[in-house]
Amino acid sequence: MTYVITQPCIDTMDQSCVDVCPVDCIHFEEGVDKMLYIDPDECIDCGACEPACPVSAIFAEDDTPEDQTRFLEINKLWYADKDAARAKI
Repeated sequence: MTYVITQPCIDTMDQSCVDVCPVDCIHFEEGVDKMLYIDPDECIDCGACEPACPVSAIFAEDDTPEDQTRFLEINKLWYADKDAARAKI
């Protein structure tokens, strides 16, 4: 299981989650991206990011609300093809 960042992060991009991540698995390109992304291969499932998010945009993969599950794919895709992921936002 990994964590995923979802829709509430779009245009908010509060970086409190980045500050608490012990493995630095949350990334974005400043001035380009509209949200933050969690690398599913680097995430150690510690959960530190979830309570740090002031807009409740982060969920454990298995707890992601049904209407936000598309962000599981988008977070993974960003690490393979940033432009394709951005097009889905």
